[in-house]
Amino acid sequence: MSLFDQFVTATFFYSIIRVTVPLLLPSIGALITNKAGVPNIGLEGIMLMSSFAGVVVSAFSSSAWIGLLGAILTGIFMSLFLAYFTLKLKTDVILGGIALNLFSSSLTVFLLYILTGDKGTSASLPSKVLPTIQLPIIKDIPFLGAVLSNHNVLVYIGLVMVIVVAIILAKTPLGQHIKAVGENEDAAASVGINVNRTRIIAFIICGVLCGLAGAYLSMGYVSWFSRDMTAGRGWIALAAEAMGRGTMLGTTFSALLFGLASAVANILQLQGLPTELVTILPNIVTVIALVSYSVIRKKKGVKS
Repeated sequence: MSLFDQFVTATFFYSIIRVTVPLLLPSIGALITNKAGVPNIGLEGIMLMSSFAGVVVSAFSSSAWIGLLGAILTGIFMSLFLAYFTLKLKTDVILGGIALNLFSSSLTVFLLYILTGDKGTSASLPSKVLPTIQLPIIKDIPFLGAVLSNHNVLVYIGLVMVIVVAIILAKTPLGQHIKAVGENEDAAASVGINVNRTRIIAFIICGVLCGLAGAYLSMGYVSWFSRDMTAGRGWIALAAEAMGRGTMLGTTFSALLFGLASAVANILQLQGLPTELVTILPNIVTVIALVSYSVIRKKKGVKS
């Protein structure tokens, strides 16, 4: 099969969805905290801790679903941890997020060593894997069924969550409060909106989304936890949110672009290209996309 033929197969489009989900979920998480006026730079660390928690909890509970719950609760806890330092102690949100990422990277390695005696992977833990789902009717449709069906259950849960968050932001009083707080917190407070409570809710939603993404990496994308397995996805998610210009649709398409780059990288790796060259392709796309985005904003005279 030629290289071009591999890019028009159902398998390729299936892989785009598969690699986009762990980018899309934290991207939407970043969007909702940004809407609340608090950039969340700690996506990488939140996802990493959730990935680790999902594997460990599923191993000790012998249940993938309890492991998923553990991952989500960990995502919420880590997000609230950052919110406490940012909103209560007035820590710089950028430095706080970076510190959280570094802390999570070191803590997961330490805990992994304590539990398994291995600093690299959790392969010795009997962790569980979340199931894949066959979509009725759709699975029998040629090509489309091969693309949309038989994904891990977290792919479908994640897509539903994105729709739910979009509805929250567009159609509910909570969504209006989040946007009001982000645009002008003093004006929001003057009409009775609790600014900190609204921002805490935004952090919680972000924690849930990052928890799902982290669980997908270690319990759906693969079946184990490895050191720093998020591999920069949190940073790419931030780039996708920035390119999306604060909109659900824009952020979703930006995440899909980066997912496409990752899927292309996987195909190129099978062609015998150096692994080191192939693995930086999504990061190259990130840099090019952000530079292009900045140039376009400058030409339009948009202020940062």
